[in-house]
Amino acid sequence: MAGVLDSISKVFKKPDPKELVRKWQADLRAEQRKIERQIRDIQFEEKKVHKVIKDAAKRNDMATCKVLAKEVLHSRKAIGRLYVNKAQMMSIGNALTEQLAMLRVSGTLQKSTDVMKLVNDTIKLPEMQKTMFEMSKEMAKAGLIEEMMNDAIDSTLDNESIEEETEEEIEKVLLEVAGETLAALPAAKARPAAAAAAAEPLADEDDELRERLNAMRTT
Repeated sequence: MAGVLDSISKVFKKPDPKELVRKWQADLRAEQRKIERQIRDIQFEEKKVHKVIKDAAKRNDMATCKVLAKEVLHSRKAIGRLYVNKAQMMSIGNALTEQLAMLRVSGTLQKSTDVMKLVNDTIKLPEMQKTMFEMSKEMAKAGLIEEMMNDAIDSTLDNESIEEETEEEIEKVLLEVAGETLAALPAAKARPAAAAAAAEPLADEDDELRERLNAMRTT
């Protein structure tokens, strides 16, 4: 009988606030490590793309150069978003550290508008939506933040902005990566823009590299 009562007691016992905060902090640190690995992976693949762009530039294959330069631009924007994600994770972690300090005095979690704002901002980031959605439910249940309405969360999850790269941005990347190679080409080898646009599609190995880089960004 005592064993049954102990089991029931454990089921209905409220979680220790300190344990909850430390769990959230551990989850946030794990997400930061995942972000750091993803950034390294993207940068590693980008270096490979640089070499392919330079090789294409030597062949004066401007169509391939531009396609891959656009992929490099996509990757850099993805890395920028990942750094924003990491900064948001760190901000939430700092706010939770403040909660731990207050716990020592009050013994309970204090409802925090700062944490609520940080969670709201972070859940809008496509890469962090699933993690922050689950964490926000735990925080609301623990009384740290207000419960987020399902319809508000759903609209946030669907609101993924798509940025189109401009020709100017692509040309800038192309010049950065292969400017010296292009400048060294004899003038007689230069192709008209129409001919470049009608160039052969990417080679299988180039296309595979481009797809691998894209997969790194969306992992």
